[in-house]
Amino acid sequence: MIETDVVIIGAGVAGLTVGNFLRRNGIGCVILEHRPREYVEARQRAGTLDTRGVRLFREWGLAEVLEAGPTPEVEGGFFLDGEALPIEADDDNESMFIPQQLLVRRLTDIFLREGGDIRYEADVTLDDVAGPDPVVRFRDPAGTTHVIHCAYVAGCDGDRGVSRAAIPAGVLTRYAHEFPYSWLSVLAAVPGTTSGMAIHTRGLAGLIPRGAENSRIYLQCPRTDTVEQWPDDRIWDELESRVGRSLGRGEILSKEVVALRGVVYDPMRYGRLYLLGDAAHIVPPMSAKGIHLALFDAETFARAVIARLKDDDPSLLAAYSDTCLHHVWNYQAFATWITDLMHDAGDSSTAGEFRKQVARAELRRQFESEAAGRVFAELTSGVA
Repeated sequence: MIETDVVIIGAGVAGLTVGNFLRRNGIGCVILEHRPREYVEARQRAGTLDTRGVRLFREWGLAEVLEAGPTPEVEGGFFLDGEALPIEADDDNESMFIPQQLLVRRLTDIFLREGGDIRYEADVTLDDVAGPDPVVRFRDPAGTTHVIHCAYVAGCDGDRGVSRAAIPAGVLTRYAHEFPYSWLSVLAAVPGTTSGMAIHTRGLAGLIPRGAENSRIYLQCPRTDTVEQWPDDRIWDELESRVGRSLGRGEILSKEVVALRGVVYDPMRYGRLYLLGDAAHIVPPMSAKGIHLALFDAETFARAVIARLKDDDPSLLAAYSDTCLHHVWNYQAFATWITDLMHDAGDSSTAGEFRKQVARAELRRQFESEAAGRVFAELTSGVA
């Protein structure tokens, strides 16, 4: 039997951030991850930390994660029918390009170096999370079952993890919005030196760095499309048509059709189980705010547990769900706005020509504003 203060389910950015914050403040924790370490540390995801994320790691004494790898020189921007839209980032913008797999590796290295306990390939079940003494069981790769007694459980294992599934039906309210188009998401062996989003009558397109050697390509497509309808040559031809210039071609490593949606679960807790990141909410990738919300949840939860266990102050834990949901809904509003704006301004087949012209007027207004530089600069490097 193992005893600890907090069991963290999931060794992604949210779970590792919580683990590091807690250990640095004398709170015991164990991280359980369903996947092998090699898989987790190679998983290609969003490539930027916004200004709040950069400052967060500095404030918690984890500035070394910001040195998680070389930052390539990246060219790009926003294009409307092949013409560049000017972006001038404001002086307060500290967002940084850091591929998520490098951020995860750095957070993992720090956690383990400082004595942290991560169990990979753990088959997890949760018991008694509604009561005062949660029990977490997991089976290791050898088939041995371990039992952990803890005070709190942090569910950081994503939209399909065991954490939210452990909450009885009828407890959570699910709010969801499906957008009327999808993205073809492609990982290609193309050097990550170009980053940009193109608005075109054929649909939205994006080329986003995922490390020095790979790039993520996005192409707006009908929700009914399948990957079989997108052979490699068509992908490159369509990207170049929408961007309006020739681009270097490389091997297509993977491709999938991704539905765009916003999802929120309310409340973000059940008894002693607290939901963080994608386990509690999903924002459409156009907003590039998934990692922002995960880090907000992680800090809010960590501060609340520290206050409860070190200062006997339960108020922050009691307010956890309300605090996070207020922030989440603000960013869902932003995510819905930017997703509609960027898609409506291009292909008029979904929303119509009137909405297209309204969206283009709004884009011009945004790019003439001082705040647009920060928002749109982050989008070009941080789409999930």
